[in-house]
Amino acid sequence: MLWHEGDERDSTADLKLGCSLSAVAGSINVAGFLAVGFYSANMTGNVSIIASALEQGKIEDVLLVAALIGTFVTGAFLATVLVNAGRRRELRSIHAWSIMLEAGLLAALGVFVIIYPQENTQPVMVYGFSFLMGLQNATVTRISNARVRTTHVTGLLTDIGTELADWLGGRFVPLDSEERRDSREKLRLHAAIVLSFVIGGTIGAVFYTRWHGYFLVFVALFLAALVIVGTDRQNS
Repeated sequence: MLWHEGDERDSTADLKLGCSLSAVAGSINVAGFLAVGFYSANMTGNVSIIASALEQGKIEDVLLVAALIGTFVTGAFLATVLVNAGRRRELRSIHAWSIMLEAGLLAALGVFVIIYPQENTQPVMVYGFSFLMGLQNATVTRISNARVRTTHVTGLLTDIGTELADWLGGRFVPLDSEERRDSREKLRLHAAIVLSFVIGGTIGAVFYTRWHGYFLVFVALFLAALVIVGTDRQNS
């Protein structure tokens, strides 16, 4: 699921990729909110916070959230640079390496949280989570040609609404079998990703409050396992 790119991918590969990584994103997003009070993947909400803080003259909040958005963009920038470099060198595993980088950085963040008191780790956590979400979303966007998004659900819910309308419309307006199948697969894909995000967020809410940094290390190991299993299957 992390090897083939664009039109080489089928709906099953997109489904596995979207569900697994959206569950990770959901857990990290909730963990970040529980730790520091900010959603690390919700850039729409963060931009709204900037607008509200500007109106209230809270410049410190403006700068804090602007930096949060900046780290998300930086993560996306780095992922794109890595993927583009891998494409030029025809390195088909570059997307897997990007996700492995995310796993390594998340594990390092988890160890940092374990070692240091929570009040000293909050700034690192909020910006670290945002960077990782930007990195993951850009990687997934590139490998799927923007068919899959994993770190936020607003666009996915919009897609579900439009695809549901298309699917129901097909009951009244004749569609060929390919159009019906395409509409059904997209609806299933995006609904499954949203559900996985919710499940991941629930897991994050339950276990981060108990395990803190150890939970982050566990999620990092899960990411690394996805990469290793996917690479082994590709090479077999």
